[in-house]
Amino acid sequence: MKVVLLKDVPKVGRRHEIKEVADGFARNKLFPQKLAEPAGSDAEKRITKMKETVAVRGAVSLDLLSKNLAVLEGKSVSMKEKSNEKGHLFAAIHETEIAKAIKKELGLDIPSEAIILEKPIKETGEHKLTVEGAKKKVVFTLSLT
Repeated sequence: MKVVLLKDVPKVGRRHEIKEVADGFARNKLFPQKLAEPAGSDAEKRITKMKETVAVRGAVSLDLLSKNLAVLEGKSVSMKEKSNEKGHLFAAIHETEIAKAIKKELGLDIPSEAIILEKPIKETGEHKLTVEGAKKKVVFTLSLT
């Protein structure tokens, strides 16, 4: 039976793919769990339209990321965190907190996955960080006080 996958299914296929599966598997597992639907001309048309929409959204978000990285390059972002008298932070700083600080201070949407940290930041001071995305590498400064 031909089905259109609505979600990624291990050992079967990825979302929006049309696959040939056993009838029982489709009726007993895929359809009840809303993992797939029967393939027909309507479903195939809807899937191709969804793929086109996803491709357009991906291109737009890549362009937006490229513009945001150009603005971020060479900038300084500051964060105020609790630390002891030696300058050691009580809580380590991760990519998500840095992305939130960039959004708050500069108004730029940078995904946390694009921020490259070898390890979480645990000390106050200035840190040079790299952001990679849209085939660009940008360096900016994070000041922790």
